[in-house]
Amino acid sequence: MGKFRAGVAAAAVVLVAACGTDATDSGADGKIDGKITVLTNRTDLVDTKFKEYAEQFKQLHPDVEVVFEGITDYDNEVKIRMSTDNYGDVLLIPNSITSLSDLPDYFEPLGSVSELGQKYRFVTEKAFEDKVYGLAVTGNAFGFAYNKKVWAAAGVTAPPETPEDFLDALRDIKDKTDAVPLYTNYRNGWPLTQWQDARGSVSADPQVSNKMAADDSPWAEGKTQHTIDSLLFDVVANKLAEDDPLTTDWESSKSMIGTGQVATMMLGSWSITQLRAAAPNKDDIGYLPFPVQVDGKFHSAIAGDYKNGINIHSKNKDTARAWIDWFAEKSNFATAEGGISPLKDGPEPDTLADFTAAGVEYFEVDHAQDAVVTKIDDAAEIGLYEQTYRQGLVDAARGASGKSKQDVFDDLNTRWAEAKALVTK
Repeated sequence: MGKFRAGVAAAAVVLVAACGTDATDSGADGKIDGKITVLTNRTDLVDTKFKEYAEQFKQLHPDVEVVFEGITDYDNEVKIRMSTDNYGDVLLIPNSITSLSDLPDYFEPLGSVSELGQKYRFVTEKAFEDKVYGLAVTGNAFGFAYNKKVWAAAGVTAPPETPEDFLDALRDIKDKTDAVPLYTNYRNGWPLTQWQDARGSVSADPQVSNKMAADDSPWAEGKTQHTIDSLLFDVVANKLAEDDPLTTDWESSKSMIGTGQVATMMLGSWSITQLRAAAPNKDDIGYLPFPVQVDGKFHSAIAGDYKNGINIHSKNKDTARAWIDWFAEKSNFATAEGGISPLKDGPEPDTLADFTAAGVEYFEVDHAQDAVVTKIDDAAEIGLYEQTYRQGLVDAARGASGKSKQDVFDDLNTRWAEAKALVTK
């Protein structure tokens, strides 16, 4: 793995356990016993791997019963349930909670940033006023999943170092193979939000988010947002993506990249395990850094995935806390899923062997000004992590909206500057 410079399933809800916090324990009494309910988005694992985890935990704490509630539409359903006290004892903090100041209303504090930061990565991502409210279940790096065999058939055997080199590589794939050079997953939409996570790769700067909060023109030429969105626009405008973006399908795309029908997709490193599982030969699936180098090196921000938190209304907080600690430190979930361990001294995932070979340098982004960025983004009605933002960019690139790239960027800069002035006045 490269250097660490610093510091999603089935169609129906799988109800594994009865809802509610019907624990037999009576709260924070120091005893690790009783029943806890754990909410998870991993409906594909609640009847298999998670049951094994519960058995392993029970071997340490024989008087404990851990039951799981798998929820398909996790963020939306849990967000609704959080208007009541009935949202399990342990749950993945929904991504819909974008205001960190809301965390104390729903979750039990786990410790200070300085204390937990000695052992764990990603502790600032769900923290407020120096208190941490969630521990990551796994972590991700960011880049492009690709089919090594297809890229090699096109004569490209080294990671492109510039956006121009990347476009040339996609042109070679289009000319010399039958593969779609880059698959946007436009119709499903959410995969397009993954492009925003490339900001660390382009900037190589832990302050990239804080700087955006103070920037009046993030889409000016040479800046991080301009580089990311220009690459996506140019890929589509040069007809290096799928012919009909309205018919893309995420589930099918997993096997399409494995069989070489698709050459490249922008996805977090969480995807590598899934793509390899869907491929006839898992070794054909590799991972490329974003094609920008700073000081002669590739970079990638790393970030935590969902964070396990404790329902502030739980009647069995001691056992809930013991589960969270055990899951982060002993379950080996992150490694099994091909992710980056939440432990600073955790094992390195073999899924990122390509990043290691390319000398990718990792770092965590400082999130101190994320709340400001979110307020500006909301006021500007851009949606940096909303699929409609980059679907609009793809529409412009394919000539469906009548807007040029400069039209799009000028509009984004204007809206951002006006919203920033309103939010920070």
